[in-house]
Amino acid sequence: MPHVITDRCVGTKDQSCVEVCPVDCIHPAKNIDGEAAFEAAPQLYIDPDVCIDCGACVPECPVEAIFMDDELPEEFRAFLEVNAAYYRQTG
Repeated sequence: MPHVITDRCVGTKDQSCVEVCPVDCIHPAKNIDGEAAFEAAPQLYIDPDVCIDCGACVPECPVEAIFMDDELPEEFRAFLEVNAAYYRQTG
C-alpha cells in the first residue's frame, strides 16, 4: 500500500521527505528533476508503483501532508488519484 501526499503540501513543497526516501519515489525534486519541474508543480507526489511503503517520509513532513493510503482521511481520498495521475502524465 503506497503512501499519498495531499494538498497540505501545496505552497510548502518541503523536500525533507525526498531526502529520506530510499527509492526516490517522491517527485518533482529539485536535485532529481531540476528546478523548473519543481517550480512548475503545485505540490510533491508519491509514485504508487515505486513506493515501498516504508513510511520514512511521514515523520519528515512538517505539514503532515503524507498518509498511508489505507489511513487517508475521507476528505483527502481524491489524492490517491492525484498522485497516480502525476506519474501517468510525466511518464
